[in-house]
Amino acid sequence: MHVVNVSGLKNNPSEALRSARDGLVVVMNRDQPDAVMIGLQSGKLLAEPGARAALATALFRDGGLSLARSARLAQMPLAAFIAHVSRLGIAVIDQDAADVQQDLQTLDEWLASS
Repeated sequence: MHVVNVSGLKNNPSEALRSARDGLVVVMNRDQPDAVMIGLQSGKLLAEPGARAALATALFRDGGLSLARSARLAQMPLAAFIAHVSRLGIAVIDQDAADVQQDLQTLDEWLASS
């Protein structure tokens, strides 16, 4: 186990990432444990069935990754990942009614000019 403080993490994040490949890294904030970093590759966590899809789904749902990057992380074709998140009730497109209306108007104008 390795310990790093917040300022050390800010100044040299690559050291903490290298350490996380070997074991847990505890991030201290004002002499209190604040977070734990875990190396996903070294622990073979991503090799577990469904782990990549679950991580990619959560990151996409929370806005951490785009749809395409999430599909790559899940090692799924884009269409399969879209179907996967749709089955879970996660919206693939996040637009309000005004945005949809604007898109439809733009499409109508484009079709009329063709």
